[in-house]
Amino acid sequence: MAQPPRFFSPTAAGTYRQCPLRWKYRYIDKLPDPPGESALVGTFAHRVLEHLCDDPADDRTPDRARELAGEAWRWISTRQDFAALGLDAAAEREFRWKAWTAIDALWQLEDPAQVTVRSTEQQISTTLDQVPFRGVVDRLDDADDGLVVTDYKSGRPPRRDRRDEALAQVILYAAAVEADTGERPVRARLLFLGGNREIVETRVDDTLLATTTGNLTATWEALGADCADDTFEPSTGPLCGWCAYVATCDKGRSEVLRRAEAGRLSADAPARQVLGISAA
Repeated sequence: MAQPPRFFSPTAAGTYRQCPLRWKYRYIDKLPDPPGESALVGTFAHRVLEHLCDDPADDRTPDRARELAGEAWRWISTRQDFAALGLDAAAEREFRWKAWTAIDALWQLEDPAQVTVRSTEQQISTTLDQVPFRGVVDRLDDADDGLVVTDYKSGRPPRRDRRDEALAQVILYAAAVEADTGERPVRARLLFLGGNREIVETRVDDTLLATTTGNLTATWEALGADCADDTFEPSTGPLCGWCAYVATCDKGRSEVLRRAEAGRLSADAPARQVLGISAA
């Protein structure tokens, strides 16, 4: 019988909903799940923007961001997960350019010098509808209409039919802020810094909070049942091509091989290298 985790984060909940067996590999078996290049680009950009918004408002300039980017490069270039990417000099330059493009995109969405930042990287541990919740809020802002939860995303904005799903994380953060402090944020928003830069946001109200926390509770209960029975079924599909555990999971490996044979496996799927599948 597996033990449920002490805390449940939006990332862990998303991993479980994506594939219960992947959740088990990562959180119970503690198998390594190293971040890919895109995730580390996001880590780089997040670090720079965190420190930028910790500065006094008048100092939040592109020149200051460049200074911080230099410091962040010295930090991330010594990490083992970065070294594991095996980037050559040209690929390292491309990595730094992608990160800077995401950082610079902030000024296309807002003027950070005009934002009243209450806190950055705010850690919150609380209980949401009987679920022990833990998360880190990128930014809490004081706006004219009240408190705003802001989260950075270094990728592209989602399709319109996937926006509610994308916003669920920041709505949970809004619920956690209210549970922890008694103050309800009025808005929750995502700043997409890659590709088509866009702010995706929503007003926070009773219905939205109830729906989102209810979904979290349902996920937590399903996880508890899997832990009690020690049964974690894999959910196979296109994302198996990007799963770090594809060589460990029999059904995931079979799914990837089937897609490759049918010509439906993306050419850039990491599983190609892991399983020795040549590009078509």
